Amino acid sequence: MEVLSRPAEEFGNDETLEHLWAAKAIEYSDIHFNVLCSVDMRWLQLTPHDDLIYTTFRQDFPDLNVSNVKEHEIKSNVNKVKWRMFCEKFKNIVEDYSFGTLLRVDCKGDYSERNTMLVPRVQFYAIEIARNRENLNNEVKRLFKCSSKNNTQSQEQVQIAV
Repeated sequence: MEVLSRPAEEFGNDETLEHLWAAKAIEYSDIHFNVLCSVDMRWLQLTPHDDLIYTTFRQDFPDLNVSNVKEHEIKSNVNKVKWRMFCEKFKNIVEDYSFGTLLRVDCKGDYSERNTMLVPRVQFYAIEIARNRENLNNEVKRLFKCSSKNNTQSQEQVQIAV
C-alpha cells in the first residue's frame, strides 16, 4: 500500500494501482460504517480539523442538503469548480485530502452500489461531519445491524476514550 503515496505521474493508467485504490476506499467505507453503527454521533470526530472543515463547508455550501446528496450538486461542471476550490483550502491541512473516498448518497442508507459515489476525502469529511453535527447520521444504528460485537459496549468505550 505504500505505493499509493507515490506521485501519480509515475503510473499512468496502471490497473493494479486502480485496484489498490478501490480496495483502500472499500476498506475505509467498511470502517466508517461500523463506526456509524457503534458510536454516538455527538462524540464522533473524524479529523482533528472537524470544526474548520464544517465551518468552511457551510460558508461555501450553506444550502447543500447533506441528507441526500444529488450527483449534480457534486459533479456538475459549475459545482466541480466550487468543490475543487473548497478541497484545495485543505491541501496542507488534511492528510490525503484528495484521496478517493466512497460517500453514501443517502445518509439513511448503507454503502451499496446504488448509494455511493466517489469523492475526494475532504469532501467526504465535509459532508459526513455536517451529517453528524446536524443529527442526520443517527438513523444508521437503528436501521442497520452492523458487525460490531456489542454496539452498547463499543459506544461506552468510545465515549470514555473521548
